[in-house]
Amino acid sequence: MNDIITYFSTIPSSHRSLILVGGITFFWLIENAFPLFNFTYKKWHHAGINIFMTFTTIAVNFCLAFILLKAADWTIATNFGILQWLPEIPLWLYALIGLLLLDLIGAYLVHLVEHKTKFLWRFHLIHHTDTWIDTTTANRHHPGESVIRFTFTALGVLIIGSPMWMVFLYQTLSVVATQFNHANISLPKKIDTIMSYFIVSPDMHKVHHHHVLPYTDSNYGNIFSIWDRLFGTFMTLLKEEIIYGIDTHPNPEEHNALKNLLKIPFQKQPLKKKN
Repeated sequence: MNDIITYFSTIPSSHRSLILVGGITFFWLIENAFPLFNFTYKKWHHAGINIFMTFTTIAVNFCLAFILLKAADWTIATNFGILQWLPEIPLWLYALIGLLLLDLIGAYLVHLVEHKTKFLWRFHLIHHTDTWIDTTTANRHHPGESVIRFTFTALGVLIIGSPMWMVFLYQTLSVVATQFNHANISLPKKIDTIMSYFIVSPDMHKVHHHHVLPYTDSNYGNIFSIWDRLFGTFMTLLKEEIIYGIDTHPNPEEHNALKNLLKIPFQKQPLKKKN
């Protein structure tokens, strides 16, 4: 555990970039060999849009990273936050609690709020417009949404009192987890089901990308599945019944053109429909 802390305390940006690129490449190769759905689409064009948005997410996080660093340093210096108020516990348990809480605020909570708040939904729905969910969809976020998610992560760091090594570890696990659960792959049902009791599995997350309510408003988790099960937002749907996309923006020219995707948050929005 000490070695992990040491590594993530000083993890180079090049290593973080390598994890991001390596994850996309790894899952890209697997989903090409063993696809869940045989999409008929221009894979490189689709990937180009999503990778562009991945880079905008990286740019936003890079420009604002000093805020996370200041927040983490302040919590340690002032002994502020949930982790700082805990009694002495084993280091692995301390790390697990911290990761669970960061996932709660930095992934589950912000995701839930984006779905329930009309203004924030305008930015998040770009992620849902994708009708060909694969590993590149993982970071298909409008730049505005990247700012929103960063804000919640920074808030989480303050509330939880996370040291910076834990933030880096959480972000690394989060990147790999979202690439995994968006990948166009199919695990044996029993394995996927067992996995979904602990972490967000591919089948579990793909329910969230079904095009109509109430499935769109379910399975908000990213790393850990406990929050959906605890707060009653967990749902299942046979993967054969899943239709990707969002019912309010079904046309290809809306979800497969980068210029329009960037403009969608500022356009008049139709209402989501119930199934």
